[in-house]
Parts: sequence; structure tokens; C-alpha cells
Amino acid sequence: MTQKISLTRYLVEQQRMDGHIPSQLRLLLEVVARACKSISQAVNKGALGEVMGSAHSENIQGEMQKKLDIIANEVLIEANEWGGHLAAMASEEMEGIYVVPNRYPQGEYLLLFDPLDGSSNIEVNVSIGTIFSVLLKPEGAGVSEQDFLQSGAKQVAAGYCVYGPQTTLVLTVGDGVAMFTLDREQGSFILTEENVMIPEDTQEFAINMSNMRHWDAPVKRYIDECLEGKAGPRGKDFNMRWVASMVADVHRILTRGGVFLYPWDKREPEKPGKLRLMYEANPMSWLIEQAGGAATNGKQRILDIEPTKLHERVSVMLGSKNEVDRATRYHGEAA
Repeated sequence: MTQKISLTRYLVEQQRMDGHIPSQLRLLLEVVARACKSISQAVNKGALGEVMGSAHSENIQGEMQKKLDIIANEVLIEANEWGGHLAAMASEEMEGIYVVPNRYPQGEYLLLFDPLDGSSNIEVNVSIGTIFSVLLKPEGAGVSEQDFLQSGAKQVAAGYCVYGPQTTLVLTVGDGVAMFTLDREQGSFILTEENVMIPEDTQEFAINMSNMRHWDAPVKRYIDECLEGKAGPRGKDFNMRWVASMVADVHRILTRGGVFLYPWDKREPEKPGKLRLMYEANPMSWLIEQAGGAATNGKQRILDIEPTKLHERVSVMLGSKNEVDRATRYHGEAA
């Protein structure tokens, strides 16, 4: 019988492998995983747990919050504030950073998260998830928002947990991508796939087609060519998928390939995109790159973008490398 490898064992072995990850980072990732298990339980209870519906409040993004948005945010803060691994946290649901209180020891890491991605899908029982990113705090006393403004290339760990038919944790510490499935009987995440790789070519794209009239010319060109199928310049038929949950769409791409686009559009031309660089684009882009894919904003590699503010937005194209390269090339030609 194949021996089951738990998340804890996997991380311990990563730590032993030439000190690939420090012990404090290992412990931090275990705490994040435990928080995700708690969120998974709340999501699974649904209406039975009285967690459905709106919280009748807005987050810093101006978006209406669901009850589960607030619950997931509180779970992640409470789970991580006392362990001594973190100096501070930042969340899509909070305006500023959350500095670890003085009553707890401060660690050397910074944690960023989107506590519940795709929360508009809660009521219709579609997959949602938690996205997280870990940075090393710059040297110096104290901690400030400026400490978080690091490019995605400086991440030391990133991942997401998707709450679907199975609860799956997907993780990278810079040595490839591993997937873990929550065994509810054992109460632990078990390694179910290692060295995940995305095919370089695909015949599947994910984009919100209802925004087509607002797209810039390069995006419209790319999608039009996909829609023309075998009779068009691509010479092959494409399928479209769109879950309206980045976690679910990216998980599908990591599982079987594809390309995901959430581009800039003309509805709010002053904003460079819709998705958040620090909480969504950076961690997902690193996972995609670690699995052999690519991720750009149409002009440059997402992981090379130097952020200027905590809630910065960005245009996103990620997934199978050859498709992302083509869409990025179209932007360059248009420029």
C-alpha cells in the first residue's frame, strides 16, 4: 500500500532538503493550513451554520462583504497572530496592515491573503477558496505597510485552498507545486500530487465574455481568433470556461492546462486591472510559473512588478505558456 504523506511530513522533508525552507516558515505554513481547515468547515456547513448571506458592509475595495468573508478573515488572523512566526498581516478585506500585537512574539515573515476568493458564488454552492502569499520582512525595527511592497519574485511561499467537492491545498515554496487533499477522517492534508506541470499548449480559455465590448484591441484579437476555431488562424477549436472564482479557474488550469484572462478594460480606464496584485495575482502567478506556465499583465511578467500600494490592481493573463506568450505579444504589437 502506498504510504500517505501528510502536509507536515512534506514540509519537514522540504526543511531537511538542504535547508530548503526554514523551520519558522514550515510552522507558519502549517498554521495557515489549519486555518484553511476551519474555513472549509464553515463553508461546508453553509446555511446550517448560519453563515450565508450578506454582512451588510463594504470592504476597502468598495465590495459588499459576505458573512463568510468576515469569518474567513477573522479565522486567518486569530490562527496566525500568536505563533511567533509573523510580524504583520495584510488582507484584501482590511484597509491597512495588521501588526502582531505586542503581547505576542514577532517573527520575520509577512502574510498576505484573500480570505475568501469568489465569495459571490457562496449562495450557489460553487467552488471558492483562500489565497495566500508569504514574504520575508525587510531588516529593521518595527513593521510598516512599506515592508509589504515587494515584487512577487520575492515571495518565499504561496498557495491557495479551494473549497469544492474536495478541499484541496495547493502550495509552492519555490521547488515546484504540490497538491494536498483534506482527509476529513484523519483531519489532515495528504499529498495527492507532486511536481504539477501545465501543458504549454491548450484549447481552453477562461474570460468573462460579457465584458467583450469593453476590452482593448489585443485582448479582442486574441479571443476572436480562439472563437474562429479550426477555420481561423489558430487552426483548432477552443472551449471557454468561466467560474467567476479565480481559485477555481486557476485550479482547473493547474490540473489540465488552459489560460485565464482578467484584462484591463474601458469601464474604469484609470485602473490597471480588476484583480489585486498582492493578494491574488502574485501568489497565483508564482504557482503558475512553478508549474511551467507563464503570467503577465500584457506588458511584463507579473512577478517583476514593483508595487506602489497595498491594494494595487493589475491586469492578469496566466496559464499555458504558449497562449500567454501569444496574448502578450499581441499587446506588444498593438503598442
